[in-house]
Amino acid sequence: MAKAKRIFVIADFKDESAKSVRMQPRMWVKGLIRLGHDVQRFSYRNMMLQYSFFGSKRIALNFARKKIEHILVEQLKRYNPDIVFILGLKYIDETTVLAMRNVARKAVFVSRDDDPFPDKDLNRIAIAKQTDILIATSSGRFLKTYKDAGISLCAFIPNVCDPDLQRKWDVGQEWQADIIFTGKPEHTRLDRNDQRYDLIRRLGKMKGVKVYGAFGIPRVEGIDYFYAISGAKIGLSINIANDVRLYHSDRLTNYISCGTFTLARRVPDSDLLFEDKVHLKYFETVDEFFELADWYLKHKQQREKIAMAGMQRAHNEFNCEKIARHMLNLIETGTYDAPWAEIL
Repeated sequence: MAKAKRIFVIADFKDESAKSVRMQPRMWVKGLIRLGHDVQRFSYRNMMLQYSFFGSKRIALNFARKKIEHILVEQLKRYNPDIVFILGLKYIDETTVLAMRNVARKAVFVSRDDDPFPDKDLNRIAIAKQTDILIATSSGRFLKTYKDAGISLCAFIPNVCDPDLQRKWDVGQEWQADIIFTGKPEHTRLDRNDQRYDLIRRLGKMKGVKVYGAFGIPRVEGIDYFYAISGAKIGLSINIANDVRLYHSDRLTNYISCGTFTLARRVPDSDLLFEDKVHLKYFETVDEFFELADWYLKHKQQREKIAMAGMQRAHNEFNCEKIARHMLNLIETGTYDAPWAEIL
């Protein structure tokens, strides 16, 4: 796309939170701007809370939806975008997308889903059906769910990283740990994946381990999030679903791009993204994870060699500019060039 485009990005930028600095939408905007395009961002959730008297997101959504939809549509009308990028399928609904399409008739509408189990949330499918292209951080059955819903072009495009901030930081003793996992309190309760629960529960009982967001350790946000990763010898990456082709949460990219040796639960065709024993190490079972963690903690040279190769791979192949270019190529030509590309 040689000509500069006007790209209207709708996302939950979490502008009110310290975590905003590490959010995927921020990285997408940076990549698009660095490629020479103009970006107008619209943080739907923040606008919703701003125009509501209520602190509850759910109440605010019902109270302020019409007002925010009017503001959104007016901004679209005045900006006249070439591309509307709906980066996350929360808070808006299909009627909002239809209203946007009515005033941005020449724009290509792209939706992005980075959550698992689309079949369990019909609103996400309904929103995506009103767009021209659906891109997702998963392939396999999750992507096929959208294709079967009638979306003409569906594609896997992985999570992005920002080498400006996601790199190996020189940190103090307070950030040092043998193993870390960054998550939420619900990750330590029974959920749809008993393996993840069992693994994190065992980790929480070990010395030298920090499970941020659980077991009395607060969540870590902002630049501190990258410090915490950099200070760890090993990072654990495990999803709520580990049987879906190419699916990983952004935790995998966060850890590897910060130069931390990563033990990741294998998912189908993972090696197309990061190669086993070259950029990271995959495991299959809980017991295997602990065996590998013990070995790599004792073998610093091998651990750090893989970690540095992984960081270089992430910075070269998954940086915000390159991934944004893949999406723009997809819009322009219906395809993009990457060994892990899957387009339905």
